[in-house]
Amino acid sequence: MASSTPATQHLRKLAIAFELRTYDYDPDADSVGLHAAEAIGEPPSRVLKTLVVQVDGKPACIVLPSDREASMKKVAAAFGGKSAAMMPVADAERMTGYKVGGVSPFGQRKKLRTVVEAVALNEPYVFVNGGQRGLQAKLLPADLLRGADASAVAIVA
Repeated sequence: MASSTPATQHLRKLAIAFELRTYDYDPDADSVGLHAAEAIGEPPSRVLKTLVVQVDGKPACIVLPSDREASMKKVAAAFGGKSAAMMPVADAERMTGYKVGGVSPFGQRKKLRTVVEAVALNEPYVFVNGGQRGLQAKLLPADLLRGADASAVAIVA
């Protein structure tokens, strides 16, 4: 597995400290985030999933604990929109440059507006996808916000 991805290059460029953790990605897992949490031995509240959404038809990125679901009403409001929905997989992959299951909030092909679920800031550290299936990056929540140029907003249901 490559330890250099657009995501890790982005973090290094910003001098953000992170540690990589790999695991065996299971494409058949019911929840990629929950599988990752179990595989690396971390609580799901610390292993964040990165989702690509459309808010009033415009792409955006949300990051939230793998054991939580986003409220599309709250997501729309977080971006100043009226409605939000998941982006089709092919569009999300084309826009970010990552395969679903390996989408990172860092180093995206087209930088998307990003929000992080506020509850994640209560964790001492978090894991986010490192830009490849089976690769997680451990970092401080404040560094997640800085690296993704994101704001923290309550978006979970």
